[in-house]
Amino acid sequence: MSESSGGTGATERVADVLLLFTYGPPTLGVSRVSRELGLSKAVVHRILQSLTSRNLIAYDPESREYRLGPAAAALGSRALRDSDLRAAALPFLAELRDRLHETVTISAKVHGGRVYLDQVVGNHEITMSVELGRRFPLHAGSSGKCMLAHSDPDEVDRLLAGELTALTPATPTDPDALRAELDRIRERGYAASAGERQGDAGSVAVPVFGPGGLVGAVSVCGPRFRVTEEFVAATAPELIETADRITARLGGTAPARAVPTPTGGTP
Repeated sequence: MSESSGGTGATERVADVLLLFTYGPPTLGVSRVSRELGLSKAVVHRILQSLTSRNLIAYDPESREYRLGPAAAALGSRALRDSDLRAAALPFLAELRDRLHETVTISAKVHGGRVYLDQVVGNHEITMSVELGRRFPLHAGSSGKCMLAHSDPDEVDRLLAGELTALTPATPTDPDALRAELDRIRERGYAASAGERQGDAGSVAVPVFGPGGLVGAVSVCGPRFRVTEEFVAATAPELIETADRITARLGGTAPARAVPTPTGGTP
């Protein structure tokens, strides 16, 4: 990352340092931040001091590392509370959970990945829950892949040209194979995952659109032994219907798909 002068460059550096705390380890030291962002330690130290003075970052003198502070938590809580996507989705998530009995989630696409905004946890004895607010990559898991499939082609090219980090042994890391899968996702309307982001979990997801295009994804997830190929095939039409209802509430337009709806038509 360039350490260019000027107000815009300085603002971008501060934002990048803060965003670095939204994924990876819960605490970071000056050296780690410097390596990750390509900034000098002196610049990183000044930025962290400024963020700490405003309680966006907290310093632990014992470990000599930093973590997100209470002001960052307040910002995150306010963002979740005011999210149009979350508000539009929640009633439909509860309905779908009651029919399928598995955890249903809503994710938003963000710079460099996606985050879970909310979830309605399944009512099985053994169920799954997700971590809200943490950024996850787009190439791992059904929610990320269905967003990536409907992202700008230039963004897809940039992601596939870079390193596809393996979160588990099942994470897609071959760019050609992943590109072919993205084509299939766009055609059928949904993405599926078996242990790609979390080894013992499976999921199926469908993208959600607002007036300006892609905004997120709705997913059903659960233990891998229950989220079988048969479960995915049976669940996908209901999930597509739910995603399209959320899209309609947001004023967006769902794409044409090859997969039939539960009533036998095409969505």
